[in-house]
Amino acid sequence: MPGHDEITLDRPKASRRTHMAQYSLLLLLAVCFSLATDLTTWYQNWRGNRAESANLMAVAMGDARRLFANHFFVKADAYFHSGFYPSIYDNLQSYKTPHIAEDSGAMRGRNSGDETTFLGPPRNWIDRFGRQFFPSVHTHLTEGGANGEEKESAVREILPWMKLSSELDPKRVETYSVTAYWLRRMGKPNEAEDFLREGLRENPGNPQLLFDLGRLYSESRNDPIRARNLWEAGLSNLQKATEEQRDQNKFVTEQLLAALAKLEQKANHSNRALSLLERLKAISPNPEAIEQWINDINKELPPHSTPSL
Repeated sequence: MPGHDEITLDRPKASRRTHMAQYSLLLLLAVCFSLATDLTTWYQNWRGNRAESANLMAVAMGDARRLFANHFFVKADAYFHSGFYPSIYDNLQSYKTPHIAEDSGAMRGRNSGDETTFLGPPRNWIDRFGRQFFPSVHTHLTEGGANGEEKESAVREILPWMKLSSELDPKRVETYSVTAYWLRRMGKPNEAEDFLREGLRENPGNPQLLFDLGRLYSESRNDPIRARNLWEAGLSNLQKATEEQRDQNKFVTEQLLAALAKLEQKANHSNRALSLLERLKAISPNPEAIEQWINDINKELPPHSTPSL
């Protein structure tokens, strides 16, 4: 019977194919298991080493990550203004320094002019009508926002953008300073401290972050002793810096000297406060105000006492 012979002859071939499929499946499972083991070990090492993670990000994105970090920083400022924000085609004189950074004291403001008029007057009735369909009124999240009913906690809308910015460029110090300031404004000093300490891990001994952490201990923890230690550490680190670095950190030097002077004045350490103010007057863009501060302290001194500077 030809049909019977054909079936008999095909059985060994079918059996071989079945065995081959089984062997292939076992081999594939072995490869997958080995790969999974290697990936698990690699992933654990990668998670345990933030520096390696940062290097991976640097390799993947290169210098472009800093551009993205700046973009997200500016995006946070736009959210702070409820979307009322200039484009590259508008007048940017009032937005050279992000307002969230200027208001927090993280950066010296370079803004000039009226921040509400960057659009200029309507060019025609079409322009006037079109402004009804996008944010065209100046508001801040901390002042009610676009609907006039937002509370202080609404500033949380900027936090995801700031977190993204810090992850893309962990060396951008102002990101930590600004975020910590607004977290404190929201009544979250613990989260602010954690974020500042994360910034210090990425930027050890940075004077700006030491100033901000000291301000947190002074204003939110009522711990002037620890605040003084942090601010003095910031000044000490500045003295070790190069001339170029000290010039770049001139603004934070002013902040540190002023903060320490206020602390010493409050503690009735007038001589120490006057010494700090003399240093501050030498670098301040407004020495007249510092001289007036010095005079006010001298008036508080007992008669016939001569402060030793």
